[in-house]
Amino acid sequence: MLLSDFDYHLPPESIAQRPLPARDASRMLLLERASGRYEDHSFSQLPSLLRGDELFVINDTRVIPARLFGHRLGVRSESAAKNTPAGGQLLSARIEVLLTRRLEADLWEALVRPGRKVRAGERLIFEGGQLEAEVVGRGDFGLRQLRFSGPGDTLAAIEQIGHVPLPPYIRRGDEREDRARYQTVFAARPGAVAAPTAGLHFTPEILQQLRARGAEIQTITLEVGLGTFQPIHSEDLDNHRMHGEAYEIPEATVAAIAAARRQGRKILAVGTTVVRALEDAAEKASAAGAAPGTMLPGRAAADIFIKPGHGFALVDQLLTNFHLPRSTLLVLVSAFAGREAVLAAYRHAVDASYRFYSYGDCMLIR
Repeated sequence: MLLSDFDYHLPPESIAQRPLPARDASRMLLLERASGRYEDHSFSQLPSLLRGDELFVINDTRVIPARLFGHRLGVRSESAAKNTPAGGQLLSARIEVLLTRRLEADLWEALVRPGRKVRAGERLIFEGGQLEAEVVGRGDFGLRQLRFSGPGDTLAAIEQIGHVPLPPYIRRGDEREDRARYQTVFAARPGAVAAPTAGLHFTPEILQQLRARGAEIQTITLEVGLGTFQPIHSEDLDNHRMHGEAYEIPEATVAAIAAARRQGRKILAVGTTVVRALEDAAEKASAAGAAPGTMLPGRAAADIFIKPGHGFALVDQLLTNFHLPRSTLLVLVSAFAGREAVLAAYRHAVDASYRFYSYGDCMLIR
């Protein structure tokens, strides 16, 4: 299929720039897979729209403040004099680093801007002067490998000086409120550099209502990274290669999914990150000789590109936000619900003034 098949018109004013005052105040478009029919609802109605025995699978990853600002050490510039700290080290003009994946305790993959000037062997120093990094290698997609050093724990230092990595379509700098609102209420395991945005609508009260109706809730962890927002550069989708994202599926989740399948209960994935983790795990298990629709617990990396023609092994229903035109996420949702039905629902959402993208409204596809 062609990338141009997954395009749609979105006015800039439809892109949500801030979260709503209440998480569960979002609107929700219900799309029926079988018929392609859609209805307008609010997210607070979610419990009443379900049968009641669904198995919800949520992504409990926690977003880290992965955007760092600093300078290259020992590089002369016109502003070297005023950028020279007390220690006398020369600094370049400011650079921006976006951490994309943790490889080891202090080793990270990152996008660096301006990247063409940052070479292997250079040292970077970040705001506050307590955290430094050496560029130890280069990777695919323009990535650099950075090895951090400092007087304390690297992740703690990043939490202190880093900025919330808001997507580029949010046309403002991060603010204090984003530290809480660009994070799900069930976030537990740090490592993501973007939020699993379908989970942003949930409140503790909504989760309790779902459990009270008989729904079961289990977790996976997918560290949202470059694979989520990596653009598609080829018109032919078959030529696109995904960047891997680390995930972990607990034994309890594997057992709960197996039980739900035996009992004929629906598995509802909260977000495309959950879909990728589950479907990637099922594909890996099948390649290893396991029965169809099963998977093994543990850690792996999801590099699966789900596009129309994919046979979904585990996911029956999907809660998801609205996604960028010509993106891997829109392609995934189209694979799940049908391209024409999804694009028709998107056109309705635009006409009905739904709010789009990370801080926007959502869709329930069943």
